Amino acid sequence: MAAALMHDALARAASRFGDREAVRAGDESWSFRGIDARSTSFGRHLVDQGVRPGDRVALMASNRPEFVVAVYGISKVGAASVLLSPAWKRVEAGHALELTGPVHAVGDGPSTALLGELLGADRVTDLDRWVKADAAPARGTGVGTAASLPATGRLRETDDAVLVFSSGTTGLPKAVRHTHGSMGQATAHWCQALGLGPTDRFQVATPPSHILGLLNLLAATSAGATVRLHRRFDLDEMLHFIEAEHMTLEMAVAPIALAMANHPRLEEFDLSSLRYIMWGATPVSEAVATLVTERTGVRWLPAYGASELPVIAANPVGQPAEWRLDSAGLPPEGVSLRVADLESGALLAPGHIGEIQVLSPSVMAGYLPEEATADAFADGWYRTGDVGWLEPEGWVHLTDRSKEMMKVNGFQVAPAEIEGVLHGHPAVLDCAVFGLVDERAGELPVAVVQLDPDQPVGEDELRQYVASSLATYKHLRHVVIVGAIPRLPSGKALRRTLRDEWTPKLLEGGENI
Repeated sequence: MAAALMHDALARAASRFGDREAVRAGDESWSFRGIDARSTSFGRHLVDQGVRPGDRVALMASNRPEFVVAVYGISKVGAASVLLSPAWKRVEAGHALELTGPVHAVGDGPSTALLGELLGADRVTDLDRWVKADAAPARGTGVGTAASLPATGRLRETDDAVLVFSSGTTGLPKAVRHTHGSMGQATAHWCQALGLGPTDRFQVATPPSHILGLLNLLAATSAGATVRLHRRFDLDEMLHFIEAEHMTLEMAVAPIALAMANHPRLEEFDLSSLRYIMWGATPVSEAVATLVTERTGVRWLPAYGASELPVIAANPVGQPAEWRLDSAGLPPEGVSLRVADLESGALLAPGHIGEIQVLSPSVMAGYLPEEATADAFADGWYRTGDVGWLEPEGWVHLTDRSKEMMKVNGFQVAPAEIEGVLHGHPAVLDCAVFGLVDERAGELPVAVVQLDPDQPVGEDELRQYVASSLATYKHLRHVVIVGAIPRLPSGKALRRTLRDEWTPKLLEGGENI
């Protein structure tokens, strides 16, 4: 039986759905058949540039149809895509290239020049120039075949398909290696979790270099769904297209959910075509989610995954009566979850809090640098680094990241728990909590808060607001008011950045800054 390869889904979609819309971007429309043909043409271009099966090709491009073409073209050659964020600067991109050693690179906009400086201009393809020069059919008919590419018949499911990068909240990012097999399993799990089919329409503003952005694109191809791409997130534009193009589902990470909750004219948009809004990448802030549902009538479908293991759990899409905001959901078929003690590693019974560990065929093949891989597994189970607990029926509850848990007077305190309370205050637009080193207590909770300028509130009121809901050892010692909370594109708050910035100032003295 032939191996199932990442680009096989595109060939099936081109055969099954032909000239139906696969991708929309601006006023352009690209068909499944057109993307298949164009990706084969791009693969031939890469071969001309010396790319061969087993090589790695860096891809540093914005959210555009040509990104989809490039990913599948690289796969058809038998090479692996190394996905670099276009937001990265020289140091970050240089680290990623040194770590992965690509033989060629593909960029657009300023990324092309940066890649040229780091790798040499002769080893870089400018997507914009290639689009203008290539004569293959882009959007209409025309059949692409990969038969003449050198990888034909030589690839295995265990060969690398894509390399994405971990968030890097504890240092420089690690490269996460996914094979054709693991990405195929993850894509199937995501289609299942979303209930995705050929009548669905959704939009992607998440960077395609991030695992969620990539997975959305792969799943849409596999299911025959139509995707609208946005090069950057604009809430009004997103809401406009939900109404104008009758989107059936929407994706949201924490910043998008917050922006929706705080949008002054949210009720003016007709969002009735949506089956749900999926919340991922961070634990759900129930107060934010509830407010959006009250204002729009659209419910949330929480889900949970990681760069290393893209789909860990999701609420059951086909059973809306069971959807819950307090749980990320249940693992898909073939995925097993367990919880281990944070200190001893001993396995814990349902109801006990510890590290979530996962066994799944969609797990990464490993990290680069390779020596980082061993610590990521325990007896073959992937150690997520996420803290939580399981119900006896398998529903998973996320508390926080193990490396960001605070220990206050010997008690484990989850920053996300305090953040969840603060999000319920009407004056709080966004917030993040970290632990401040303290000689007596070990750590003390500090909240960094972005406030609504039209709703002035004092630091003491916010401290009292938390104190009225949580145990004494979870009370805030300091409150810091800022203009915005720094977050990764995935939505994760950069607590370490905030801690490094504010710890020296707070230790110098002063209750509030």
